[in-house]
Amino acid sequence: MDFDCYSKMPRRLERLRPECCPTIQITGTCLIGKWKNSGGYLFPRHFLIQHFWTPQQLVEFQTVYHSLRAQSHRPVLDALMQAAPSVKDSHLRSRLRELCEKVQSGGHPLVSEVHALRSLFAGSNLELKSLYAGHMKQLCSLLFLTSYVPSPLVARRLHSHAVELMHLDRALAHLDLHRLSDAEIKQACYTRGVNAHSLSSSQCREWLVQWLRFSIQLKESETSLYLHSMVLLTTNYPPLHHH
Repeated sequence: MDFDCYSKMPRRLERLRPECCPTIQITGTCLIGKWKNSGGYLFPRHFLIQHFWTPQQLVEFQTVYHSLRAQSHRPVLDALMQAAPSVKDSHLRSRLRELCEKVQSGGHPLVSEVHALRSLFAGSNLELKSLYAGHMKQLCSLLFLTSYVPSPLVARRLHSHAVELMHLDRALAHLDLHRLSDAEIKQACYTRGVNAHSLSSSQCREWLVQWLRFSIQLKESETSLYLHSMVLLTTNYPPLHHH
């Protein structure tokens, strides 16, 4: 299963272009080539795309990257709590607060609890184009996207990447997950926000099954909920009773 691999390849290859590398423009391609080769050897996480990492480096580097994106979890939850007062429907406002408080207190919500708030994230203050710049910046961190562009472009990029993942989810849902290797399952979970290398293979498979059940019910207009769920449904997985 190489869906995720294929979807990321064009962006990863961008890092191989000379103008995308932080090299000093020195006359003489030989010197530049040697410098870049040395950089790849000494700093593989920065100078090599994932396809050139060793299995040990994959675990180490993805753990580092996950710790960086996990720093956005609390800001995203805080932003949702701050947006709650603007929700006109008192019932939905209460459910949003309860959901955020559950995650903030260490609980892992059910897919049904997240689905119950679908209407809030499409055509309201929580749809992507209506979010504040700081809020979208935190969502960008979940996908390792730069946010240093105008807000409308950030919203467009977030939507595009979320739709891409939703399409991959639908393709995965039509497969027999038992045919996928443990490494492929872990990679799929990691791409969707889980610290897969801290989980057992069975926990990863269980989470991916639940995620696909959640994802395939969403419409492309619900990408905001999809992205926020990369926090809501990953932060406290596995639930405490699994330990």
